[in-house]
Amino acid sequence: MSSDAFPFAQALHGAVALRTVEARAAVALGDAFELMRRAGQAAWRDLLAHWPQAQRIVVVCGPGNNGGDGYVLARHAHEAGREVTVVRWPDAAPRSELAMRAVEAFGGRVIAFDGRLPDGDVIVDALFGIGLSRAPDESAQALIAAINRAGVHVLALDVPSGLDAERGSVPGAAVVATRTVEFMACKGGLRTGAALDHTGALALATLGLNASDFAGCEPIAERITPMDLSRWLGPRPRDSHKGRNGRVLCIGGEHGSGGAIMLCAQAALRSGAGLVEVATRERHVAPLLARLPEAMAHEVGDEAALREALGRADAIALGPGLGRNEWGLQLYERAVASGKPLLLDADALNLLATKPFALPADAVMTPHPGEAARLLGSTTADIQRDRFAAAHALSERYACVVVLKGAGTIVAASHETPRVIGAGNPGMAVGGMGDVLSGVIAALRAQGMNAFDAASSGALLHAAAGDAAAHEGGERGLLPSDLMPWLRHFVNPEPMR
Repeated sequence: MSSDAFPFAQALHGAVALRTVEARAAVALGDAFELMRRAGQAAWRDLLAHWPQAQRIVVVCGPGNNGGDGYVLARHAHEAGREVTVVRWPDAAPRSELAMRAVEAFGGRVIAFDGRLPDGDVIVDALFGIGLSRAPDESAQALIAAINRAGVHVLALDVPSGLDAERGSVPGAAVVATRTVEFMACKGGLRTGAALDHTGALALATLGLNASDFAGCEPIAERITPMDLSRWLGPRPRDSHKGRNGRVLCIGGEHGSGGAIMLCAQAALRSGAGLVEVATRERHVAPLLARLPEAMAHEVGDEAALREALGRADAIALGPGLGRNEWGLQLYERAVASGKPLLLDADALNLLATKPFALPADAVMTPHPGEAARLLGSTTADIQRDRFAAAHALSERYACVVVLKGAGTIVAASHETPRVIGAGNPGMAVGGMGDVLSGVIAALRAQGMNAFDAASSGALLHAAAGDAAAHEGGERGLLPSDLMPWLRHFVNPEPMR
C-alpha cells in the first residue's frame, strides 16, 4: 500500500525507505544541503514555540547529517541572540560534505565533550538520527548519559539518539527526549515498544515533501487513532434487530477464573453484539447472570448443548480464564474445529503453542509479548527487540490476524500494511484488560467486519476507552470494568467530516 493510500501523517516509514526519499529529494531540489537547512530551521521553530524563554541552548552534534541539522539549528539560535554552545562527540569530525558545510555556516562556539555538558535551558540531541541500529559505543553512551542527567528539556532531532528507528528497540543507552521533531515522515519504530519511553511528544516536519515524493517507498505501517473509528463504525440501519448484530460465544472461566469470561462477555455486549452466550463452569453461571443478566450463560458439560452453541455463534472468543487442564483443552479443540470466526487469547494461545491446530481462516490472536514468545519459540526480549517482525512472523506461521499487545500495539496480517494503535496508556497494564479486548474484537467480528478490520478497530476502541477512563480517574488503579461505559461511547463515534 503506497503512502497516498491513507493520510500522509499516518504512514509510518522505515529508515531504508527514508534514505531513498532523502536522496531523491536532494536531486529534485538541485541542492543536497537544502533539506538540512529546512530540517535545522524547522527544529529551531519547534524549540522556539515550546520554550520561548530559553536563553542558553546546548546542541549536541554527531558526525553525520543529523549533526549537520543540529549545527543549522545552532546558527538560527545564535542569530536570534541566544547563548549557544555546540558540543561535539569527541574524535567525531563531520563525515559528510553536508555536515561540514553546516559547521562552517554556524561560526559559533564549538567544544568537544569532556565528560560533562555546559549548563543550558534546553539541550538539542543531534547525535545519530536514523543512522544508528546498534548499541552506541562507550564514548557515545557517556554523552547520552550526560544528556539524560542534565535535568533540562531535551529536543531530539528526527530520532532520540540510541533508539532504533526501524524497530523501536533500545539496544543500549538512549536519549530520553521531552520532544522529538521527525523529519520528512513519521517513523514506525518511534511508535511502539521501548521507543515510547524515549521520544516524548512527537512532531512532524515534512520539509516541504509530499506523498508523491514517497512513490515506490512502501510504509512499514499505518498509525490509527480514535479519530479513525468512524472508518469502521457507521450508523446502524433503522430496521436492525439483535440477530443482525451478531451472536458471540465466549468460552472460558475455569475454576478460579470466572471473572475473566464475565469481563469478556460484558465487553462484547458493550461493543454492540446483539446476543452473547457464555460457556463456562457450572459454579460461574449464577454469579455471571446476577452481574450480567443480558448474557446467556451455560454450564459446559453437555456435549450436545456445546455443539449447538458453537453452531449458533457468529464469532467465538476463546481463552479468557480457560485454563490448560483437560477441561480447557477439550473446549479449545472443539472451538478450533468448529471453523467459526475465532478470537484466541490467554490460555487458548498457550494451548496453541503446545498443541498446534490449523486455525480457521481469518482467525485473530491477541498475544502479549510473553505469549508471542511461546508461540514463536523465542524469548520476550526477542519479541520486544523487533515487534514488527514478531507480529509478521506470527501472522505467517499461524495464517491469522495478530494483535501484538503492549505499548504501541501492532495489528498484522498477511498481505496487509500493519497498523499501529495510536492510543492506550500504562494504566491498562492490569489483569483482565486482555479479556475485555477479546470481547470487543469478537463482537465486531460477529457484526460482520473482516478479521483485520475487526482486530484493528477493536484494539483501537479498547485503547481509546482505556485512555478516557484514565483521564477520568488516573492511570493507577484503573480496572478493566472501568472501560465498559467508554466502550459504548466510542463504539458510536461521530461521523468523519
